[in-house]
Amino acid sequence: MDVFRARPSRFRARVAVPVCSLALLAGCSAGGAASGGGGRQDAPARAAAPLTSDDLQSDYQRVIEDVLPSVVQIRAGEDLGSGVVYDTKGHIVTNAHVVGEQKTFRVTTAHSEDPLSARLVSSYPEQDLAVVKLDKVPSGLKAASFGDSAKVEVGQIVLAMGSPLGLSSSVTQGIVSATGRTVTEGSEGGGTGATLGNMVQTSAAINPGNSGGALVDLDGQVIGIPTLAATDPGLEGSAAPGIGFAIPASMVKTVAGQIVRYGKVTDSGRAALGITARTVVDDSYRPAGAAVVSVDEGGAADRAGLRAGDVITGLGGTDITTVTSLAEALASKRPGERTEVTYTRGGDERTAAVTLGEQ
Repeated sequence: MDVFRARPSRFRARVAVPVCSLALLAGCSAGGAASGGGGRQDAPARAAAPLTSDDLQSDYQRVIEDVLPSVVQIRAGEDLGSGVVYDTKGHIVTNAHVVGEQKTFRVTTAHSEDPLSARLVSSYPEQDLAVVKLDKVPSGLKAASFGDSAKVEVGQIVLAMGSPLGLSSSVTQGIVSATGRTVTEGSEGGGTGATLGNMVQTSAAINPGNSGGALVDLDGQVIGIPTLAATDPGLEGSAAPGIGFAIPASMVKTVAGQIVRYGKVTDSGRAALGITARTVVDDSYRPAGAAVVSVDEGGAADRAGLRAGDVITGLGGTDITTVTSLAEALASKRPGERTEVTYTRGGDERTAAVTLGEQ
């Protein structure tokens, strides 16, 4: 899957790019009929009224009014991104690629006329998440409510809130298009290069500057942090409309919660082999596996007997042709999980049982 990060937007004197959104809306229900015992048949019960456009508009406006005050704009150097208020103590969760190498920031909240100063608590590029903290917490700062990723369903109507192209407090709409996606972020232009598992795919417009904002359901729950948009090779790598990805809320809570409590991530929940690897190609110059460059002493691969020079071609039944495909296969697994690695050594194919470690 080719994706690019919904990178922070550069400051501009004016914005001449219109921002559009996709809407996919549906849903109604109907009732049944009842009859009396021995008498005349009663009139059919009235069918449940279908959801009207006015009802849906009211839902949108209610959610926007409730959640948008918890979405902030973050200025990191010359770049603009978005963030979500995590708690009333001034912690704000955003993307690692939004904060970049910066340590201090200017944050504009819904109720602040002037930007507020903030500092980095910790960044976790492996999951493209970071937490910053306001130096002074303004009165009325409202924390967002984060939902349960396990309850997210394809077809749910969602709203994306953030600062696309520097346009603060912007809202786009769409649906959850898929769940459980694994995507790899590019490392060029400040991207982290992270492989992210269990992502929420959405048709809501995700544009530069949306990074770190909120993907919200109609119950007012943040179900994800918009992070990536797909690219279309047929359009010379430009954005593919209606295909964006958000880090699921459960992962956001796991990472942000640890950063707030400990100042860093202490339990990533991300599986690892404990190796450094590179992609190798066959005689036809096609990717043919992930060659082990080095093995961490005492790590999962070391305990399984792998060594430098081995070429990994499979993990848990998944074919491995590149370092990226290996990272994507690992993203779907958990530390402590037992699986099988297929590899070649000196031209011979071998297999080894491995208990995965933690990244």
